Amino acid sequence: MRRTMAKAALLTALNLTAFALFGTALLAFIYNQTHERIEKSVEAEKLKLISQILPQNLYDNDILKDTIKLAPDPLLGNEGETTAYRARLHGRPSVAVIEAVAPDGYSGKIYMLIAIRENGELAGVRVVSHKETPGLGDYIDIARSDWITGFDGKSNAQYNDSDWKVKKDGGKFDYMAGATITPRAVVKAVHKALQYFALHRDALFSGERK
Repeated sequence: MRRTMAKAALLTALNLTAFALFGTALLAFIYNQTHERIEKSVEAEKLKLISQILPQNLYDNDILKDTIKLAPDPLLGNEGETTAYRARLHGRPSVAVIEAVAPDGYSGKIYMLIAIRENGELAGVRVVSHKETPGLGDYIDIARSDWITGFDGKSNAQYNDSDWKVKKDGGKFDYMAGATITPRAVVKAVHKALQYFALHRDALFSGERK
């Protein structure tokens, strides 16, 4: 009896181990088959958004090859390395497109691309992804609203630190009634990105290409 129970227990253990190994192998296979495709899709979406905030008359270099990796920095909100794209015109620095994260959105992190001209002026801002409440927070998406274009042409030279807030908080930026957390987070992140640019401008354009 005991031998029969021991065999049954051993068989059950072996079956569980086999299922665990099979499941792990299956997940690894699925990941290997899909992660590259997902990464390419995300990269394609980024490039599409970059084309919206980086006018072609501002560069004549290959921005996909003229890049630099940026280390994590509180001013960018990035927890890992991100890529900055450098635009140049006639060999001179023109625009840097950097990735920034607003960590304090209503429903989580808001990922953005921010194009900053060599003189510190915003060429444009686009949201890459977010999880804000549909109908309220999603107006930061250019596909649903032109709110995000309100950053075009703005700079720290034009605005004081206290201006980088929504109008409800005494700042210069519009917001949607009943939904202030989302624009607050975006405005704050854009302001920090401009501060980062001011501190690292020379390194951004002169750093080693990667």
